[in-house]
Amino acid sequence: MSTIAKHSIPTGTWAADPVHSNVSFEVAYAGTNTFRGSFRDFNATLADGSLEGAAKVASIDVKDEQLNGHLQTPDFFDAERFPEITFRATDLDSGELTIKGVTKPVELTATVSEPNVDPFGRERVGVKLETTVDRNEYGVSWNAPNQGGGNYLGDDVKLIAELAFVKQEA
Repeated sequence: MSTIAKHSIPTGTWAADPVHSNVSFEVAYAGTNTFRGSFRDFNATLADGSLEGAAKVASIDVKDEQLNGHLQTPDFFDAERFPEITFRATDLDSGELTIKGVTKPVELTATVSEPNVDPFGRERVGVKLETTVDRNEYGVSWNAPNQGGGNYLGDDVKLIAELAFVKQEA
């Protein structure tokens, strides 16, 4: 994928194509590997030089229904009280992430593709954003001791948004 200036937000109004986009996370698990999950229901828009997005906590998918349910509880995301995780940025170097009602600034690694036209005549652009946060700073602090020492879950969580945007009609 060819890329344009690393931190440029394209002009115009763009909406994420949820079929061709992904919002996910990675966290160290049991001292042995990386645990991954994603959100099935999310949205993102680029407009007027800013990026806004939200993921529905109830749509979390970690390939285990029982664990999906546990992640909805106050031990983790408390979906009943805080149904969305939100993000806002006016550039692609940094933004504000809100989880469980806690808003904190985050530094981003961003890549923006060259805009192109799909077979249906729609202009598209890809944006990939990554950041790492300490989940405890957002009140997502459940953990359990690992039999071999340390904790079951790492504190640092990598967040990844791979977004395919479609330009909206003016």
